[in-house]
Amino acid sequence: MAQAVVTEGLSIDNPLFRVYAFYCAVLVLKMMFIAVFTGMTRSKTKTFANPEDAAYRQGKVKQDDNVERVRRAHLNDVENIPIFLVVSLVYILTNPSYFLATLLIRAFTLARIIHTVVYAVVVIPQPARALSWSVGFGITGYMALQNLIYFCSCLAAAKLVDKGRVSKVSHGSTVGFKLNSDWLILKICESD
Repeated sequence: MAQAVVTEGLSIDNPLFRVYAFYCAVLVLKMMFIAVFTGMTRSKTKTFANPEDAAYRQGKVKQDDNVERVRRAHLNDVENIPIFLVVSLVYILTNPSYFLATLLIRAFTLARIIHTVVYAVVVIPQPARALSWSVGFGITGYMALQNLIYFCSCLAAAKLVDKGRVSKVSHGSTVGFKLNSDWLILKICESD
């Protein structure tokens, strides 16, 4: 059953997965843009990190404040976006509200675009960069916490079933656990 859940959650038929795939592509293209922008800024300032690049472009191996700013924006993307992509993909498997998950994915994407613009393209003083970073960081943290809660409850329920303390009834993609006459209904939590 767990395999069916992953297949259904990560299917093009799942509207939330389509939202994820679209914004994943937007974020990847944004990261590609900032990589190219770093190279363009290096060429414009004739500032290169490697001697062979400097010799080829008649430049110098040195640091430039503009290049370093764009490079740091790119590094910040590399530190934040891949983690979000993994965490949000797992979040989709927790069967979240379509509205909330879509809002979070869109807000993260917008925050990362704003972060790049205010950090590297049109430099705007703080707190613009800090706020945009904080929004993305908070969303990733929220999703990670929701994943932890969801999968811990699944693991705990599976352990109780294994120890015979709880009865389990499966129906479709819903698993119910009976504990002292109360029912705990978990969506798609089977561990087999």
